[in-house]
Amino acid sequence: MTLSLRINGQTHQVAADPTTPLAYVLRNALGLKGTKLGCGLEQCGACAVLVDGMPVLSCVAEAGSFAGREIVTVEGLEALEVGRRVREAFVTASAAQCGYCTAGLVVAVTGLLARDPAPDRDTVKQALQPHLCRCGAHPRVLRAVEMAMERP
Repeated sequence: MTLSLRINGQTHQVAADPTTPLAYVLRNALGLKGTKLGCGLEQCGACAVLVDGMPVLSCVAEAGSFAGREIVTVEGLEALEVGRRVREAFVTASAAQCGYCTAGLVVAVTGLLARDPAPDRDTVKQALQPHLCRCGAHPRVLRAVEMAMERP
């Protein structure tokens, strides 16, 4: 079956079973390797993408359910001003250690700041709740969020 998916501003025709998890379609069919496969159970957040501006965990979600929706992967964040700010803040704050969870965190923070340019700390923590970092970079991630909010 052919799926029509709008990803990073472009429409892609992908030969895939509609029940295939979106993360697999992104990585294997389209070569977008920034979306990571971590736990495969929506427990770690490494697979986060933006769907219509909201973070969605893509490791279990069926690709067919995203037809007609706007998907933005970590690779597509460069096209968004807030995405560029978040990326720069993560680099400046060294908000990654091994880096495996970083793409999901950057996606989640970009989605948050696009909706709320100045969230309070509790809102930030709630937005990051689905994201697991085993390296202990969360204090630096919180600093990166603060830096991304401060930049014009």
